[in-house]
Amino acid sequence: MLIKNPRFEISVMNKSQYPKNNLPEIVLAGKSNVGKSSFVNAMINRKSLARTSSAPGKTRQLNFYNMDDKFYFVDLPGYGYSEMSKAEQAKVGASTESYLKSRKNINLIILLIDIRHKPSENDIMMLDFIKHTGKHYIVITSKADKIAKTKVSSYVADIAKILDVPEDLIFAYSSETKLNQEIIWEVIEESLYSIEAE
Repeated sequence: MLIKNPRFEISVMNKSQYPKNNLPEIVLAGKSNVGKSSFVNAMINRKSLARTSSAPGKTRQLNFYNMDDKFYFVDLPGYGYSEMSKAEQAKVGASTESYLKSRKNINLIILLIDIRHKPSENDIMMLDFIKHTGKHYIVITSKADKIAKTKVSSYVADIAKILDVPEDLIFAYSSETKLNQEIIWEVIEESLYSIEAE
């Protein structure tokens, strides 16, 4: 998919602030510093539309990125950042849960997991929650360029087993090499068009 004029639109914390234009939404979930911003930038061939940071825990709100008025990438706050206060964690968690449970514009949820590490308890909890929403989802294992090419498939298989997810729902990805980028775009487009047709 060619995106010509992507733009950051709004950061929100509650329902009253969600965009009202009824565009479909592709949601990005994952722990802090897993590479969600890098994923957005790489997918649309931009360097800095989504702000990246070496310090985890910077995203405390839901960030809506408008893709040519076709759909949104929605970047959820990262989880698992221990230096965030318990009160902040509770507030961010409640905002994320409310959005995932109630938002009807969600066409696809993408859970990003660093391929170099086994899924954490938080990753497993997030995926269980995603499954319970009944919404379409896939898992992307980010930072695949950080391991040997010959090991990628075995790492993906291990992650699939831990998460109890079919391997055809997991895609290794690298923002640096664009590994599997075309395939992931195909999955996103299919999710957009299939729900449009329903």
